[in-house]
Amino acid sequence: MGIVAIVGTLLLMCAIAHTSVAFTEGLLPNGNFEQGPARSELNGTQVTSRTAIPSWEISGYVEYIESGHKQGDMLLVVPEGSYAVRLGNEASIKQRVKVAGGLRYSLTFSAARTCAQAEQLNVSASGQSGVLAMQTMYSSNGWDSYAWAWIAKSDDVDVIIHNPGVTDDPACGPLIDSVAMKALYPPKPTNKNLLKNGDFEEGPYILPNTSWGVLIPSNTVDDHCPIPGWMVESLKAVKYLDSAHFSVPKGRRAVELLAGKESALSQVIRTVPGRSYVLSFSVGDAKNACMGSLMVEAYAARDSLKVAYDSKGTGGFKRAALRFRATSARTRIVFWSSYYNTRSDDLSSLCGPVLDDVAVLSVRSPKRL
Repeated sequence: MGIVAIVGTLLLMCAIAHTSVAFTEGLLPNGNFEQGPARSELNGTQVTSRTAIPSWEISGYVEYIESGHKQGDMLLVVPEGSYAVRLGNEASIKQRVKVAGGLRYSLTFSAARTCAQAEQLNVSASGQSGVLAMQTMYSSNGWDSYAWAWIAKSDDVDVIIHNPGVTDDPACGPLIDSVAMKALYPPKPTNKNLLKNGDFEEGPYILPNTSWGVLIPSNTVDDHCPIPGWMVESLKAVKYLDSAHFSVPKGRRAVELLAGKESALSQVIRTVPGRSYVLSFSVGDAKNACMGSLMVEAYAARDSLKVAYDSKGTGGFKRAALRFRATSARTRIVFWSSYYNTRSDDLSSLCGPVLDDVAVLSVRSPKRL
């Protein structure tokens, strides 16, 4: 091959690496990393070329990991398919996606901690970013799926997952797999519910081949919650569940409150001062071996309610209602779990009560509450 042809090929490769991929809901192109680098672009497991992984651009110390790969005495397990990438010190992966400016999008991906105990991931797009701490692992298999949301400020967006950590071993860092995107459309209150998205049907993409749900981070990490209408105001995440793998009281989606009072979910609604309202909701268990005494605390204005649920770990739910009187034009609705619970089949995995089918309606009453 002549020099001109070689240069042309290299320029074409660079152009492909910077070309925007039209957004479609689900996995990004090669989002599961099953298409890997050529052998000539690997030094052991380390990827040596910036554009070696199809559809991705890398920087820093990035490894291409096959399921079952051993690191010392540790076996690295890939959650989906046969391959994943590991981000070492200051390493990142990037893909450019064509979106609709002004819309909210969520990114879902799976990650696992490997060497370090306090690993983090910095996720960014459209000039917005959030740092996801991975010190607490919620699933027994060592993997968790995370969601992070942002508002697209242009039609072309670079989605970046970066490991900001610096450890003694430059290869130490989290494994990343199954990167997916979804557009989020803001639901509105109706005459049947003053809450937005009270049934949690609008939310991040849930990877179909995973059975551990998706973690929704605190609003200290994400300004745009992946569950539109809601905010996670606690230190710990809440978990977004699907009916394909969990018991869900109504519809296809629900939320699990994982970490006691550190796992709070809230929404601010418009109310009329002095008017009476009823907050109704379902409390249950996810059929995930979360057994024992579960309890959800609900707060609205100056009123509160504790709802106990005796879980057998096999699914089921109960309805509850809190009557309150609005004291201002904005009322904050808050839910959290009273207790810390772990699964009966795995005492290291946090679990908790399921919340679903939440509604607020105005009621007429001559009585003072």
